[in-house]
Amino acid sequence: MIEINNIVKSFNGKEVLKGITSNFQKGETNLIIGGSGTGKSVLLKCMIGLVKPDAGTVLYNGRDFYNSDKDTQQSIRREMGVLFQGGALFDSKTVEENVRFPLDMLTDQSASEKQERVAFCLQRVGLEAAAKRMPSEISGGMKKRVGIARAIVMNPMYLFCDEPNSGLDPLTSVKIDELIKEITEEYQITTIIITHDMNSVLEIGQNIFFLYQGDKLWEGKKEEITKTTVPELQEFLFSNKLLREMAR
Repeated sequence: MIEINNIVKSFNGKEVLKGITSNFQKGETNLIIGGSGTGKSVLLKCMIGLVKPDAGTVLYNGRDFYNSDKDTQQSIRREMGVLFQGGALFDSKTVEENVRFPLDMLTDQSASEKQERVAFCLQRVGLEAAAKRMPSEISGGMKKRVGIARAIVMNPMYLFCDEPNSGLDPLTSVKIDELIKEITEEYQITTIIITHDMNSVLEIGQNIFFLYQGDKLWEGKKEEITKTTVPELQEFLFSNKLLREMAR
């Protein structure tokens, strides 16, 4: 479980996050949605330690990330897996070398232990046949799956996905959504997904969190979202044709 309490962040005097509070349960796909520039990515960066909030706390199973000693912070970081928006693969490394990278950097496992874990993660995302290929030799959807394999190679308790469907065609997007949801439920991970893809909201959104100009204006389940009376959320949702049809 992750708890965020009164997270505030400003840049150059402009308040980007205005006291955000919520909690995210394990085994669920928690989606943070909103338009461009609403603070979604800044909130994610505050949660994973890339940006320090000006105020507020981030708790991982009760452990205060920003008010803990370095050993505790490092322990929490090792429990995180992150899927970056662009995949962030190393062009000079093979698929299996990309997946193995966190194990090389953060563990003292033997070569055989690393190889076994990498093979398992690639098999889990359906890419065992691509292990020796370079990123330039695989499709965008395959790169996202490599990113997922790398994100779970350390057997994380917490998985963060920044726009996992960015740049993908609709069919591949659905497959990536399904894979993330399956992994979340199978391993009981606390998963947080930053997205503006409304198909993702409808398909895998279990807990949904709407940000608007740095404020949390709505939070609830996907079954409730089309019934919202929040004007800003209505405008965001019903710009999507599929949701307009569902709401009729």
